Amino acid sequence: MIKNSARAGSARYVLLAGVAVLAMPSLAHAQNAEAQAEVQEQVDSDRDNVDDARDAQTGNEIVVTATKREQTLQDVPVAVSVTTAETIERAQIRDIADLASVVPSLKVSQNQSQFATRYSVRGFGTDGNNLGLEPSVAMFVDGVYRSRAVAQISDLPDIQRVEVLRGPQSTLFGKNASAGVISIVTREPSFRLRGNVEASYGNYNAVVVKGYLSGPITDTIAASIAAGYNRRDGYLTNAFNGDDVNNRNRYFVRGQMLFEPSDALKFRLIADYDAIDEKCCGVVNLRQSAATNAIRAVGGNVNDPNRPFDDIIFSDVVPDSKVRNYGISGQLDYDFGGMTLTSITAYRQTKLNADQDVDFTSARSASGANVGQAKLKTFTQELRLASDFEGPFNFLLGGYYFDEKVDTADQIIYGEDFREYANILIGGPVTSPPNDFAVDALEAQFSALTGRNLINQFFQPGQGFFNRIEQKDRAYSIFGNVDFAFTDAITLTLGANYTNDRKSIVTNSQSTDVFSGLDLTAIRNTATSFGIAQTIGGILGVPGGIASAAQVAGFAGLQPAAFAAIQAGAAAATAPILGLRPLQFLPPFQNCPNAVESCSFKDGDFSYSARLAVELSNTLNAYASYATGYKAASFNLSRDSRPTAADAAALRAGGLAVTNLASGSRFAEPEDSEVYEIGLKGNWGIAAANLTFFRQTIKNFQTNVFTGTGFIFSNADKQRTTGVEFDGYVRPTDALTLSLAVTYLDPKYVSFVNSPFGDLSGREVQGIARLSSVVGAQYDLEMGNGDNLIFRGDFSYASPTQVVEGLPGFITTNANGTRNFETGRAAARPFQTEVNDLNASITYAFDMGLELSVWGRNLLDDRNITTIFDSVAQAGSISGYTNQPRTYGVSGRFRF
Repeated sequence: MIKNSARAGSARYVLLAGVAVLAMPSLAHAQNAEAQAEVQEQVDSDRDNVDDARDAQTGNEIVVTATKREQTLQDVPVAVSVTTAETIERAQIRDIADLASVVPSLKVSQNQSQFATRYSVRGFGTDGNNLGLEPSVAMFVDGVYRSRAVAQISDLPDIQRVEVLRGPQSTLFGKNASAGVISIVTREPSFRLRGNVEASYGNYNAVVVKGYLSGPITDTIAASIAAGYNRRDGYLTNAFNGDDVNNRNRYFVRGQMLFEPSDALKFRLIADYDAIDEKCCGVVNLRQSAATNAIRAVGGNVNDPNRPFDDIIFSDVVPDSKVRNYGISGQLDYDFGGMTLTSITAYRQTKLNADQDVDFTSARSASGANVGQAKLKTFTQELRLASDFEGPFNFLLGGYYFDEKVDTADQIIYGEDFREYANILIGGPVTSPPNDFAVDALEAQFSALTGRNLINQFFQPGQGFFNRIEQKDRAYSIFGNVDFAFTDAITLTLGANYTNDRKSIVTNSQSTDVFSGLDLTAIRNTATSFGIAQTIGGILGVPGGIASAAQVAGFAGLQPAAFAAIQAGAAAATAPILGLRPLQFLPPFQNCPNAVESCSFKDGDFSYSARLAVELSNTLNAYASYATGYKAASFNLSRDSRPTAADAAALRAGGLAVTNLASGSRFAEPEDSEVYEIGLKGNWGIAAANLTFFRQTIKNFQTNVFTGTGFIFSNADKQRTTGVEFDGYVRPTDALTLSLAVTYLDPKYVSFVNSPFGDLSGREVQGIARLSSVVGAQYDLEMGNGDNLIFRGDFSYASPTQVVEGLPGFITTNANGTRNFETGRAAARPFQTEVNDLNASITYAFDMGLELSVWGRNLLDDRNITTIFDSVAQAGSISGYTNQPRTYGVSGRFRF
């Protein structure tokens, strides 16, 4: 187990023992119409200067839109966690990744690039490493769907709140909400002049500057603008060139305009742009192998695998990662009196340019990126009609259209050291200067066997694999729900959604790796035949020493036993040729569509939900719900996008297959999820609590496993998680608030027969912590002169878990030819992670609007391995990613 949590472990028990008895989650009631104006007036006089007074820490009520209607957090019959603007500011939460430290059911990880960000809720989430996979946890910003995680990884803008909806939400949120929804809600422009400016400085030379300004233009038009800049040195040092890696260099700007010509009509226009230009993401070596010695022999190096948290890496390539996100959206709300029509129209673009050191060493072996260049263009349109009748019946009816085009390109290119590296792996001597004896001999031998001139053709710089795929995705859905209030205390909600999805891909990919394009089986057969002819020619005394085909056939007929022995000997002598297959790193790609594969599909699916909400008293609500979810099928857009076994056989039979065609995972089947849920929600003024019991199942869960050069798609037949979630708060005094959120999960593969690591049916799902919790406290001390001193802290814990199911590169072959998956699973077992994350801040808030803070995140400097994978082209070696170390700093904020 690789971790560093001794200090964190003792602190965990102290915090849990001191707070768990008192703490319960942050909830509250929503304002009624009369209270809304009062709360707005309180904003500027709120003792902690927070713009949005509607949060648990100030005792006011939270309004959420989890059901696309405004409801109080207590009344909404959905498992939802809300993080308010105050919590985001006090906890120095910069982006969605930081949000996981206060929402235990949410896990966020980032691997090879910003595109590789993964969001999971209740243990269900899709690896973002492959652009073909849309997330199972859908992301929305002001009602606009962000189709990939990278579309919202920059700093959080002018936030009002973030809602994390747990469990399938496809009934109202569409095709890719099979595991949950993250909904970011920003502040609307104000008709009163207001704003704030913030500056922060921390270790690693971290500088954050943000500002927000809002006010009226006319009596009916208000506008706002928000902007921010975030830079920080990297916490990893590249020992090859002295560069710092995993830095921050990003900014955003966001403008809004609100038009309210009457009480019935409101139109909100939003335009945003954000940019990231960073060195991401550094990889550490966790286990070395004989291949590592070959890396060193050609002048490269890797870090000490026994000290992964020294934050030292070796890379000869600057891992540049540039992301640009921008878009525009418009939301129109028209109140007919009893009914409201809402239209949300949006267009967005996301661009990525990245370069990586594919081998993750300082040897000049290879460069490229799993997603080197990408562009996403997305248009969405939502239209819905919601009633607000005084009677027992209400409804919401809507339609949604989604149109997206994805262009992605990636490459792996051999560097100057790769030929010598391959020479050593083949068995050639290490010389200085390099002399590729083994490769030279191989080229000469294969030239003779194939009749081609292969001299100086193997493993040359500039050769590689160049992958380019275009995907089009068009989908529409019709959705709605109805509420039946049988009494003032009992409401039944029924919902349904039909989604139709069409996707197609066109690939234009090629390999220029000469050695990977060779048919080693054919070459071995030729060599075997030559060896037989040579041996028989010697026996027969044939001039030139090589027997003709007729002479070989004659010898075989006359002396079958001797011929069999000669044949076996020749086959044994040429068997090492097939042993060179592991060096065929970049074989040719079967482009599609082709005569066998259409590389397109269309699919439709119904999702349903039923919720019964019961008001047990003025302070306690209960609900029971059943919901299903759907996620569309996905194409594999990586280098491992290969035909199915049946399609590969058909291509070979038709003479259409490229050389060395192997079957693989061209696509993943659609996901279907369901959840049974029972919940209690209480609010007693000085305390509030939520308790949820659930059983959530996903059939055909889409998984994505990195192989070292590409990705294996597969569908887990049936994955189930049974769990309990609790969150609440208690306020023993007006100044002190204690909070606790706990999630317990029991994740299992009910059936996963054909996983990349064998039959996993009945096994626990790895990478999901059974127990996650967040303990928080805030103390707001009034100084007597209108100023306040605010202490805040939270401690996030996740129990130990194995980070991945296994490693494909360690799977071996049994004597009978079957695959031994246990070796792949065993290689991953030593790598576990446990989270002990302590964050805290102290803020002095002046009555006139100025705030000064001292803050720290991961104060225990708890380090862990976030994920591991097979080192690229280094058999037996393991690489991985680490989490961020301790950060701390000071900040100043002024509100007006």
